[in-house]
Amino acid sequence: MIEKLNNKYGSFFEAALISEIKAVGVLKNVVAGTQLMHIGQYIKNMPLVLSGTLKIMREDQEGDSLLLYYLEQGETCAMTLSCCLGDQKSEIIAIAESDAELIMIPIEKMEAWTAQYKSWRNFVFTSYNHRIKDLLETVDSIAFLKMDERLIKYLEEKSRISEDGIIHKTHQEIAYELHTSRVVISRLLKTLERKGKIQIERNRVKILEF
Repeated sequence: MIEKLNNKYGSFFEAALISEIKAVGVLKNVVAGTQLMHIGQYIKNMPLVLSGTLKIMREDQEGDSLLLYYLEQGETCAMTLSCCLGDQKSEIIAIAESDAELIMIPIEKMEAWTAQYKSWRNFVFTSYNHRIKDLLETVDSIAFLKMDERLIKYLEEKSRISEDGIIHKTHQEIAYELHTSRVVISRLLKTLERKGKIQIERNRVKILEF
């Protein structure tokens, strides 16, 4: 199962590290919609994604959320790493976007492995780099793109993850992740449908052309 992690960033974990991961890691299978982490929670384990997709979100005081980025096969969450190393409470929400298989690593191993294994250090730093890029794209999207452009970008990314061009989301769920209203999303989706870009179906959106 560790081989699925080894190929993500083109590097390989040392045999000794793989043995440690197998010894202390706990395999966890979760179904789509499972909330793995909530704001204010102390982090005891760090997830490594073997298969499936997790979505990482922020939530304001009113309960409105914003999608930050996705975690896919071979990835981990940089914000979770920060909480682990600093013994801080989580500032994010992590939800399984699809059925997923994870390895849960005890946080006490984070610092030791960073000092002991070069491949783990590279994995951690590369994870930070990728997540920072994702966060910058999210900030740029909010700051510089109109809502219709943000919606198209969102649909393209969802379509890529689903692999079948079908996004199993209601209008309200899409609005929730883009931090806007259902009315706005419904109007923009109708516009895209009239243009022949998508097909709106019950509780899902089918991508036709982007």
